[in-house]
Amino acid sequence: MIFGKSDIEHMDNKQSMHRHQAVIIGNGRLSIEDVLSVALCDAPVAISTEHAFESRIQKGAAFLESLLADGGVVYGVNTGYGDSCTVSIPPHLVAELPLHLTRYHGCGLGAMLDEQATLAVLVCRINSLAQGYSGVRITLLQQLAALVNHRILPMIPSEGSVGASGDLTPLSYVAATLVGERNVTYRGQTQPAMAALTTAGLTPLTLAPKEGLAIMNGTAVMTALACLAWKRADYLTQLCSRITALASIALRGNRGHFDARLFAAKPHAGQNQSAAWIYSDLSDEFAETIRLQDRYSIRCAPHVIGVARDALTWMRRDIENELNSANDNPLIDVDAEVLLHGGHFYGGHIAFAMDALKTAVANLADLMDRQLALLVDSKYNHGLPQNLSGSIDARAAINHGFKAVQIGTSAWTAEALKLTMPASVFSRSTECHNQDKVSMGTIAARDCLRVLELTEQVAAALLMATVQGVKLRMETADETPTQLKPVVVDFMEKISAHSAFLDEDRPLDVELATLTNLIKLGTWELYDNT
Repeated sequence: MIFGKSDIEHMDNKQSMHRHQAVIIGNGRLSIEDVLSVALCDAPVAISTEHAFESRIQKGAAFLESLLADGGVVYGVNTGYGDSCTVSIPPHLVAELPLHLTRYHGCGLGAMLDEQATLAVLVCRINSLAQGYSGVRITLLQQLAALVNHRILPMIPSEGSVGASGDLTPLSYVAATLVGERNVTYRGQTQPAMAALTTAGLTPLTLAPKEGLAIMNGTAVMTALACLAWKRADYLTQLCSRITALASIALRGNRGHFDARLFAAKPHAGQNQSAAWIYSDLSDEFAETIRLQDRYSIRCAPHVIGVARDALTWMRRDIENELNSANDNPLIDVDAEVLLHGGHFYGGHIAFAMDALKTAVANLADLMDRQLALLVDSKYNHGLPQNLSGSIDARAAINHGFKAVQIGTSAWTAEALKLTMPASVFSRSTECHNQDKVSMGTIAARDCLRVLELTEQVAAALLMATVQGVKLRMETADETPTQLKPVVVDFMEKISAHSAFLDEDRPLDVELATLTNLIKLGTWELYDNT
């Protein structure tokens, strides 16, 4: 990708804020931002050294050890897994069982999770195990933290989880790395886990009897992807508000559609926030508007954007509750020394949040697709050139402006809309009907990330088109940039640094890809009151 100097400096500044601030696990609740500071901003993690925390972890591991020594029966420790829970494991084979669990789940396929997603997965899994209900040793938590801090990242296939019993197959690749098996990425290279551990000075773990199950039997993958999706969706709602303001300027829209007095009558917080953002970007210095009421994709933009913004509030609640939960099975009440068998590995809350979020985000794509359709059509754009072509005089006949970009945008939008079918309703009975109702949370999260990617592509296209439209409007209306808010002028300059005014036709794929990646990174600070 090609980045302007100012964009690179901004991203570096955002990263440097967190680079040396470790995320402490075990001292309290983590937030989405804590996960992202590790995944996106190079922050390390540290396991709490508080006595109460260490004592709780050690007590759980010791209880399991004593229970086994006394001949107790513990699911997944001296019994088989899932439908095989009635199978007793002979004492001399108990120590081998965790390794078999990790190995037979090594059947994931599909694209590998990228570095950011893998880091987020590790943070989510450490934090869940650190709740003190899983019976793992402090050594295990420290070794997982070492993987994060050394950036020894398991190569985790994205496909193969039904979201209950949690993310078994993808998380088996985390467990395998700890024992020195399978492949990782380390120092920019793919290599065997054992080689990476040796280079980093780490000793492979021998998993204690429940530790394989504790690592794998949880919702860390879907939760990690949800954290990444939440942040990108939050940024898109802000960007869509800015883009709507640019589209309104280009179309000579009515600023009154976003008046705070109007929105006071319908007090959805997210909707009011979006309207306030758009209103703040629009100047009252323009001449009389062309239409009393703009078309819905302009006039109702806050109502579309606001749904996503309001949904993000409860989604944060559910994502962070999952992040800070113990979600393997069985759990241990360390104080009462009781085993609790249940189904906290079921990722229903994440599944529902991601199914809802992908619908809200796809609506943003649809909104922006409709705005672009208005801008490029001379029947509706109030005097702008057809397809926003900047070519004039004799050469206008052979130049086509944003004609093909609008076609591409329609394709990306259609694909995003197609993916809004909820994954959670496609539960499949599996594993001899033991796992007969499953969440599909990881599939929902993966779908959501794809919808976000497509919507970011739509946003990139509309960014280019709206900046082009505003510049053309300034020319055709004999206006000057001084009639634009300074923040709008500054933002247009940032976009123009990556995509210049389109007068003669040229390939736009590199520019679109660059802007799409900048959007994904949340590069530009848009509004002060977020």
